[in-house]
Amino acid sequence: MSFFKSSGFKYFKNLVIGVGAAVVMVGALMKITSHPLGNTFITIGLLTEAGLFLMLGLLPPEKDYYWDKLYPGLDKYNASISPLTAGGAGAAARNLDADVVENKLGGMLDELQGMSKSLGSLKALQEVDFSQAGDQLKGMNNFYARMQEAMKNMDASVEDTKAYKDQMAALNKNLSSLNGVYGNVLNAFSVNKG
Repeated sequence: MSFFKSSGFKYFKNLVIGVGAAVVMVGALMKITSHPLGNTFITIGLLTEAGLFLMLGLLPPEKDYYWDKLYPGLDKYNASISPLTAGGAGAAARNLDADVVENKLGGMLDELQGMSKSLGSLKALQEVDFSQAGDQLKGMNNFYARMQEAMKNMDASVEDTKAYKDQMAALNKNLSSLNGVYGNVLNAFSVNKG
């Protein structure tokens, strides 16, 4: 069984699975495009895949967990399981580094203290009196309404100012023209007198 768990076998297994899948895909492509070797390639690829599935079905699955190091006997149905921290000093207990466990527990303690501070802040927020918040919101709403009215009045006065400015410009233009006419009249009188 140790051969099946070796990294060389695992690499070989992945290589054969990949090559077999590639041959099936090429065979399917050749079959779809009616290539003369399509039947041969798809047959070789499917037989390779069938052999791989048979092999994978016969091999025992690999463990994806390591709980049995902390709880020896976890993989046996009728085993008496007690954690290593309960005092069982077996071979697995020797593999457990006390410094690592202490560091992890210290980190967990720091996180719990941080959570405790956060919960204290939430409790302080719970004790805040929000009874006057409604009155304050009404006051802010009233202020907002008055501010909008003032903005509308300012817009109207800006329009009035623009109209006044346009009228003053027209009046200035008319006065300039009138001054020109007056100057011409004066020149005409002075020429006739002389």
